[in-house]
Amino acid sequence: MTNDTSRTSLDPVGLTRQLCEIESTTYHEGAVGDFLADFLRARDWEVEKTPVEQPPESASAGPRWNVYGGVKGQTPDLVFSTHMDTVPPYIPFSEDADFLYGRGVCDAKGILAAQVAAAEVLRTEGFRIGLLFVSGEERDSAGAKAANLAAKGSRYLINGEPTDNKLALASKGALRAVFRATGKMGHSAYPELGESAVHKLVAVMAKLLKLELPVTEDVGPSTLNIGQIHGGHAPNVIADKAEAQVLVRLVGDSAPVRKALVDAAAGLAEVDFTLEIPFVRLRAVEGLPTVIVKFTTDIPQLSNWGQPLLLGPGSIHVAHTPDERLAKKELIDAVDLYVKVARKLLV
Repeated sequence: MTNDTSRTSLDPVGLTRQLCEIESTTYHEGAVGDFLADFLRARDWEVEKTPVEQPPESASAGPRWNVYGGVKGQTPDLVFSTHMDTVPPYIPFSEDADFLYGRGVCDAKGILAAQVAAAEVLRTEGFRIGLLFVSGEERDSAGAKAANLAAKGSRYLINGEPTDNKLALASKGALRAVFRATGKMGHSAYPELGESAVHKLVAVMAKLLKLELPVTEDVGPSTLNIGQIHGGHAPNVIADKAEAQVLVRLVGDSAPVRKALVDAAAGLAEVDFTLEIPFVRLRAVEGLPTVIVKFTTDIPQLSNWGQPLLLGPGSIHVAHTPDERLAKKELIDAVDLYVKVARKLLV
């Protein structure tokens, strides 16, 4: 087997450019999925497009897919995977001599391009490789959940997220909760005649901000973010309804966190847990730099795809921001790094 990654004719910078010129915010992944399926077929991959269900509120966004590329009749030993969707808003692609800019360049379309380029090198060398690109990671991992029902029997899964080209040894989990308070509407001049749902909710949120959440020594603390608050009708109306969306980044078992949230809301609001992604520990590969990441990934939802690793170019600190960017050199280095990791696992 050769070690020459230059044998691939695929330009990861060019592919990233093509992918980022297609808007694919969550629920709108159909067009980028179609492009990828056609692109991979043209490069002699056997392609499967699997529908991913839209939630009722997004049905008008049209169909969307998971895209799998493999070799016909072959069970892959290793599958590269990442997501096709991005967070809103869409930011048009641009570039200069050193950097790519725009929505998705590092989270995760540049990663996707590097994985395709690496897979082509490895396929040429005779390794049994697959490619899995999913919808919905940025919201609820709907694509990963669907893909887990149709796993291909691979031994390893290399999931791509921005880790600065370092192998992640752990990834925080996520617990999303909705707090709903109810009250009695009334004129704000006579508060004794009403019951403010907003006041109840504010009291709950104040308790949440004072919680002592679990800490894991080699990973760090759990963290809590109050992301959205809605409620009331007008400044001079006592609010009869109020709602808040809260996300906790987990560093261990969710049970004590769930209890703490429920206790904080007791007598003031109802709590509905709408999403849980568990905290995961991941493996290292000898000789490669490592990192602990604080974000969540599709890995817990892809448990049937083999032993997971987490690795990709780009910084999470610019993902989801107006300044999302990725260095071209880092992208090209990622191709070599993916090939190196795969060889270490499979040789």
